[in-house]
Amino acid sequence: MATVKKLHVRKGDTVKVIAGNSKGKTGKVLEVQTDKYRAIVEGVNVVSKHIKPSATNPNGGIEKSEASVHLSNLMVVDPSNGEATRVGRKADENGKLVRYSKKSGEVIKNG
Repeated sequence: MATVKKLHVRKGDTVKVIAGNSKGKTGKVLEVQTDKYRAIVEGVNVVSKHIKPSATNPNGGIEKSEASVHLSNLMVVDPSNGEATRVGRKADENGKLVRYSKKSGEVIKNG
């Protein structure tokens, strides 16, 4: 049976970059790569890739796209006050584990 990694970041979360070239930027998580412990964030760590001319793209050119960021460089943005916060887990009234903001204590909804 494959084990599921419990991460503080999920697809659809709004996150803030706390280290690296894109430090201070915020964006929405487009994809989480659990095996590599990385995430692709909208508008963060944008790289230029040279595209060779082909049948579908006869001119080629330079394409800008987001590269992945290590999860240790990301913090989830608190939905109530818009600040970066640590994430905890606690059981709700139904006994299901939910993520909550350590700053405000508010439950973090996905997306």
